[in-house]
Amino acid sequence: MSKLFNYFEERKELSYSLIRIFLGFALFIRGLIFVSDPATLTRIAGSEQNFYLFAYVAIGHLIGGLLLGVGYFTRLASLIQIPILIGAVFVIHLKQGLLSSGQSLEISVLVLFLLVIFFLFGSGKLSLEKYLSKNN
Repeated sequence: MSKLFNYFEERKELSYSLIRIFLGFALFIRGLIFVSDPATLTRIAGSEQNFYLFAYVAIGHLIGGLLLGVGYFTRLASLIQIPILIGAVFVIHLKQGLLSSGQSLEISVLVLFLLVIFFLFGSGKLSLEKYLSKNN
């Protein structure tokens, strides 16, 4: 059993990076879904203020997700998306509660938690940031 734990202990940087990559591309895909669904845009953007909020969410997920996925400007990408997820958790999904039929609150809280982790700890060793800093 000890060998198994040592095996995973030696690869925790890889795990951290895989979580970052998955989160980044999941957020990027969420941004694509927002942008590619004109009905949602029309429904949400009932006012000019809502349109700008919608644009911030879509662009934040597209650019922030891509940056997170490759591990470049990870802290900035996380910081840009943290307010989006705070809004999703406390304004949109908290009303539904934890025992709703969907899992939007739980997923939003998880994504918010991971964004805070990446904001605090950065991209990790397996990232474009580390690669570029090592080669300069």
